[in-house]
Amino acid sequence: MSANPQLRKPLVVALGNPKYVGQEFLDEFKKDFDFEILEATNRKETKELLPQLIAKSGPIDAFLIRMGTPPYEPFDEDLLGALVPHCKIITSASAGFNEFDVDWMTRNNIWFCNTVDAVAEATADMALFLILAVLRDTTRAERGARDGSWKQGLVPSRDPTGLTLGIVGMGSIGKYTARKAAVFNMKIKYHNRRRLPPEVEQQYGTEYSPSLHSLLSESDVVSISCPLNAATTNLISHAEFAAMKHGSFLVNTARGAVVDEAALIAALESGKVARAGLDVFCNEPNMNPYFRTSDKIVAQPHMGGLTDVAFMKSERECFENIRKLFKTGRPAAPVNEVATKL
Repeated sequence: MSANPQLRKPLVVALGNPKYVGQEFLDEFKKDFDFEILEATNRKETKELLPQLIAKSGPIDAFLIRMGTPPYEPFDEDLLGALVPHCKIITSASAGFNEFDVDWMTRNNIWFCNTVDAVAEATADMALFLILAVLRDTTRAERGARDGSWKQGLVPSRDPTGLTLGIVGMGSIGKYTARKAAVFNMKIKYHNRRRLPPEVEQQYGTEYSPSLHSLLSESDVVSISCPLNAATTNLISHAEFAAMKHGSFLVNTARGAVVDEAALIAALESGKVARAGLDVFCNEPNMNPYFRTSDKIVAQPHMGGLTDVAFMKSERECFENIRKLFKTGRPAAPVNEVATKL
């Protein structure tokens, strides 16, 4: 980026106010960039207001999308077409990116970055919460406490000590989950597309399972933390539940569509899966009615990454990807590769 004060600074626009990033951080960022907020709260407003902002302020060089994306989805040409051809980078504060048309961005030489680590620990905390909740049968216990039936019908719950936790997807979230689960004296196994180096396995106290079905057959609790893509849609379906131990437990903090919900319901009703802890669902926020009412479900409304620290980290990671692109010609953690460089 040139130091010539006559040259226009890159214009960065955030979809909504990144209020967790911190004013001091934002003030430092503004020394090198112009910054504006697109005050749109849904898809319709975004399509109306984005061209108006460009007409007023000029071409947008970088576009930042905070967490809380459902009102805007999907992030495609229909929504963001006005950014072309000037926008060089779109950054998302979310870890998952199945809602984003990355192919469209790549075709238009727009870098796309998700957040790699910002929400990972918070999501792992949610996984641990759900693991303990399904083991301790907290849905029925809380209902008894609230309706006055107290402990009626409850039997001793499961203790995590000595149980095997199988982690599907040993990325940042999986690693945090492994480290935290070890505190509860659980044995940790994992399955990945690629095996981790031995020193990393040793660091996280985990053992590799060479196939998904072998992991499922060896695990008392299965925790899903892989991304959603074509290969992982319905990754856990009828055959996978059949491979699991009878009376095992399932936790999903990834994306709803990684698990075949009809197959999960069948596994719960047969007793193959004793209970499931779900932070994510297909067709959110329109949950299958079964998950709203079943005592075998511990449900959360996709809250894994919704903490103040996670929001701060994710928004700062977005800004840092933008800063690095304009400083070095490449963002810190791109999802795609583009043909042109700065």
